[in-house]
Amino acid sequence: MSTRFPFTAVVGQQDLQLALLLNAVAPNIGGVLVRGEKGTAKSTAVRALAALLPEVEVVAGCRFSCDPASPDPTCPDGPHTVAAAEARDARMVELPVGASEDRLVGALDIERALAEGVKAFEPGLLAAANRGILYVDEVNLLHDHLVDVLLDAAAMGASYVEREGVSVRHAARFLLVGTMNPEEGELRPQLLDRFGLTVEVAASREPDQRVEVVRRRLAYDDDPAGFAARWADEERAVRQRIVAARELLPKVRLGDGALKQIAATCAAFEVDGMRADIVMARTATALAAWDGRSDVLAEDVRQAALLALPHRRRRNPFDAPGLDEDKLDQTLEESAGDDDDPDPDGPGGGGGQPSPSPEDGPQGGDAGAQPEDGEGGEPQPSAGGAGEQAPARAAEPFRTKALTVPGVGAGAAGRRSRARTERGRTTGALRPRGALTKLHLAATVRAAAPHQRARGRSGPGLVLRRDDLRQAAREGREGNLVLFVVDASGSMAARQRMSAVKGAVLSLLLDAYQRRDKVGLVTFRGTAAEVALPPTSSVDAAAARLESLPTGGRTPLAAGLLKAHDVLRVERLRDPSRRALLVVVTDGRATGGPEPVALAGRAARLFGAESVASVVVDCESGPVRLGLAGRLAEELGGTAVTLDELRADAIAGLVRDVRGTTSRRAA
Repeated sequence: MSTRFPFTAVVGQQDLQLALLLNAVAPNIGGVLVRGEKGTAKSTAVRALAALLPEVEVVAGCRFSCDPASPDPTCPDGPHTVAAAEARDARMVELPVGASEDRLVGALDIERALAEGVKAFEPGLLAAANRGILYVDEVNLLHDHLVDVLLDAAAMGASYVEREGVSVRHAARFLLVGTMNPEEGELRPQLLDRFGLTVEVAASREPDQRVEVVRRRLAYDDDPAGFAARWADEERAVRQRIVAARELLPKVRLGDGALKQIAATCAAFEVDGMRADIVMARTATALAAWDGRSDVLAEDVRQAALLALPHRRRRNPFDAPGLDEDKLDQTLEESAGDDDDPDPDGPGGGGGQPSPSPEDGPQGGDAGAQPEDGEGGEPQPSAGGAGEQAPARAAEPFRTKALTVPGVGAGAAGRRSRARTERGRTTGALRPRGALTKLHLAATVRAAAPHQRARGRSGPGLVLRRDDLRQAAREGREGNLVLFVVDASGSMAARQRMSAVKGAVLSLLLDAYQRRDKVGLVTFRGTAAEVALPPTSSVDAAAARLESLPTGGRTPLAAGLLKAHDVLRVERLRDPSRRALLVVVTDGRATGGPEPVALAGRAARLFGAESVASVVVDCESGPVRLGLAGRLAEELGGTAVTLDELRADAIAGLVRDVRGTTSRRAA
C-alpha cells in the first residue's frame, strides 16, 4: 500500500483542513465541497484525512460494515444475532466520474433471482463507504442518474437496489466529500445544498509559501515513507484531538444567544429552507469541541457561517459564491445579546440589503450610439478598434422555450434531446451485450416460454437459460453542445438592442445549465470572428464572457459561421456521441469584404449539408424589417425566431418547427 501525503504537511489550506476536521468530529454536518483551481492540494488533503480518522468497530465478515452495537436488521448479510466485532481503519471510497449505477449501488443477479428465488447481491461503492468517507473527485461532472442515487442515499442513510420487484436494502451512512474545478461547470442545486460545508481554495501568491509547497512535495516524492515518518508526531496529535473533540461534543452547550445569531444570519442572507440553520448549529458546536470548549461563542457562529452559507446563498447559477463579511459582522452584532425587541427601524437603514444602483440605461435617448449597418452609415473599424462601444449590460433573463435536436441520440445524460439511455421509459427489448442491467421481464418470459417442455419443466417455476434474458431498451434525455454564434457588430450596437440580445443569450445559457449541456461561444465583429469560449461545461464562464462582450464595426457573418463550423468539426472528433445545436444570434446583415452576403450563404449551407440542428434568433428591430435572419435560417436548414418569440409562453410551436424543417431537409 502506498504511503499517503500527511494531512498536517499540507501548506496554506487552513480553511480546507478545518472543514474536513470538523466533519471528522461531527459527521452529521453533512460533508464538504471543495471548490478551486487545479493543483491546489484538494485531492491530496481529502485522501490524507482517512488516515486521521479513528478505527471503527464492525461486525466480523459483514460486507456492509454493520455496527456490532446496533446491527442493521435488514442487512443482506444478516441477521446478526450474536455479532462478533472487529476493529478496522475507516475507509475512504472513491467514486469515479464515469462509474455505472450498478458499480455505485451494487448489482443483483437477476437470473438467480428469477430462476432460484435467491437474492444474490454484489455490494457497490455505497456499501463499501458505509460508516466511512465517500470521495467524488470532479463531482460537478458526475452524471445525473448517479447524482440522484447519491441524493437518495444521503437523505435516507440507506441504499435500495430494485430489479423487477426483487429489492435489497442496506445502510449507507457516509461522509460525502467532493472536489471540483468551477471552470468545468457547476453542480445541480439539489446536490450543492446536500453538502454541509464548502471551501474555496486557491494557490498562494506568496513566494515563500509556494517555495515551501515545492520543497515538501519534492521531499515526499524522493522518500514517501521517510517524509511521513517526520510528520508522524503531528499526525498522531491531530488524531488524538479528533478523539477528544468527539468525546466532548455531546457536552457542548448551544445557548439561545448563539441560536438567535444563527437564525438571524440565515435570514439576512436569504438562504432557502432550514438546512442551513441546522448545519450552522452543528458546525458551531463542532468548532467549540475542536477548541476544547463546552460553550459556543460568537466567533464559532461566524466561522460556521463562512463555511456553511456561501454555496447556499446563490440565487442563480451565475452568482459567484461567497459572503459579504461586513454584512455578516453587522448581522451578528445586531443579533447579539438578549434583546427580544429589536429596533424595527434598524433594517430600514439598510438591514444588510444592498442599495439599488442606478440603471445602466441609455443616456440622452441613445443620441451618441453608432448608426447601424446600412442605416445611415457604418462605423469604420481601424486597427485601434475605432467604432467600438463599451459592453452593454444584459437585460433580465427569462424562461425560454425548449430547443431540441431532432432524432434520437446516444450522448451524455442530460435534459434536452431524446436519447437512448440507461434510465428512462422502456421502449423495447434486445439481447444483452455483457452484464444484464435492466431486465425486460415480459420479453424474457416470452423468449423462455416455448422451451419449457423441452427443458423438462415439471413445477410452477420458469426454467430459464442465459439466452432467454432480454435487456430493456430505454429512452431518456441527453445533454447537447449548444454553440452560440453572436453578432457583436455595429448593426447590433444600439445599447437597448444589445442589452436585450445579451439578456436572451443569458436566458438560453441558464436553460443550458439546467439541461446539463456543454456550451461554446463564437463572436464576430469588425473583420474577423473569434472563439470567445471553447466548448465547456462551465455555463457561468460563458455568461462572464458574454457580459464583457464589446460591440462595433462591420458584420463578418461568414467568418462567424465558418469559425463555428470549425469548432463543431473539432468537437465531433473529441466527443462524437454529443450532438450539437447551433444558435445564431444576429439581425442577418453581412457586410465587409467582397460579396459578403453570398459568402455568408455558402457558409450557412455547410451546416445544412451536415444536418446540424440550428436556430436563428432574429434581432432585427424597427418598423422596417428586411427579413435577412429568416433567409439565413433557410440557408442553415433551421428556423428563425424573434427575441419576443423566444420566451417560453410565446412560441408553443418552436420545437415542432425545428423538427419539421429538419425532417423536410432530410427528405
